[in-house]
Amino acid sequence: MGTTRRSFIAAAGALAAGGCTTVATRERAQATASVEEKKDGALIISPPVLQNAAETSIGVGFAVSDMANGFVEYSESPSLVNAKKVKCGGFRVTDMNDKIMLVRLTGLKPATRYWYRIGADRISYKGGYNMSIVGTEVDPKVRSFMTLGAGADSTFCVINDTHAHMKPFGMAVDKIAELKPSCVVWNGDACNTQETIESFLPIFYTPKIRRVDYAAEQPYMFLPGNHDCRGLAARRIEQVMMYRQPEERLSRDWDLGRNFAVRCGDVAMVGLDTGEDKLDSRDVFAGLFNFEPYRVAQRAWLADALERPEIKLAPYLVAFCHIPLYDSNPKANPGDCDKDGDGKYTLDYAEWQRTCRNLWGPLLEKAGCQIVITAHQHRYRYDEPNADHKWAHIVGGGPELGVVSRNVDGKPVRTPDDGRFPTVIEGKVEGGMLRIVAHDVFNKRVVGDFSYPPRKT
Repeated sequence: MGTTRRSFIAAAGALAAGGCTTVATRERAQATASVEEKKDGALIISPPVLQNAAETSIGVGFAVSDMANGFVEYSESPSLVNAKKVKCGGFRVTDMNDKIMLVRLTGLKPATRYWYRIGADRISYKGGYNMSIVGTEVDPKVRSFMTLGAGADSTFCVINDTHAHMKPFGMAVDKIAELKPSCVVWNGDACNTQETIESFLPIFYTPKIRRVDYAAEQPYMFLPGNHDCRGLAARRIEQVMMYRQPEERLSRDWDLGRNFAVRCGDVAMVGLDTGEDKLDSRDVFAGLFNFEPYRVAQRAWLADALERPEIKLAPYLVAFCHIPLYDSNPKANPGDCDKDGDGKYTLDYAEWQRTCRNLWGPLLEKAGCQIVITAHQHRYRYDEPNADHKWAHIVGGGPELGVVSRNVDGKPVRTPDDGRFPTVIEGKVEGGMLRIVAHDVFNKRVVGDFSYPPRKT
């Protein structure tokens, strides 16, 4: 009997019988153990994680073992000549914590290579007027990154639904290292249900994979999935993977910290946040979720973003979001929707999808969007344009390494032929076309290869 997506996630992120306190205690202990393995007296305990790539800014995060204020030194020279130093937290009272340093680099040049290194001051804090630097640690390794922009390479990759499973994540990272894209979209459900900030460390900063420096030179653009919204720590995930720069949006849209509209060579990349897959009115959410107006607010942002010259004039337009905007199966997971208002929740995914598709779909169609890349269902799928949507639609696979079934002898075997495998979706412009290649990284094969002409701008 095959494992289902719901049972897979339930097993991966199930709450212990003792409740959230027990889960939080266990998560904290596991994360602490992971950190202790790397600590050895060091203050910096992870490679840098580049995030929120843009034309003139980028984010840098890294983990620490003690109270610290981190910094980044960067330059257009590999020898770091005339390097600028930017502290964690920016101006005013800069940030200080004992877990994750987040540094924003702004005022950068588009499509330009920069070299950088990370460092941190260890802080002894005994009170508001009793603090001091008791040591400074600088990572000797100098790394580099390229900002985005019209002059950048027209290449990107997409991963999704890693759910804190290191084996499929490591497979995806290895493939990305081979492809060397300008940036990577992490299209949701990196997590399960996280209760502590510590539990994010082995997911984003200290993963147990061969390429622990997976994001040190290739920036990852994190778009949340529904599982990334769950748990106490989800309310502070911007302390782990930072929000977008405020100057990237109007003041009206400052709460839309995950949306992005950036130019990657000839490709305009637009990120939308689908949020939770269930209604805000679910009793188990205690009225704490407000995703329905959040999705509506993104429509005004999207309308403006699509009119920005660098986005509007790009030959290709690709949109990204976690939950699919289309499915030919009206009962496809997810969507516990109280359709009749009677308190009974039944699967009505088609209604949920129509809501987002009606909000965002017409704008994407009018702009000539060629493809929407989504995730969530843990099963690779490609949908041709049809009467419901003029854009092509692709769904990435999940973390399952094949589906467990039974053969005639009653022994478990792996069946990799039903779409349940981790994917890397590759995008690149070649020969005057936008080419999208879907890689099954478990079976090491290409499962989809599609090309699109430039849109009419």
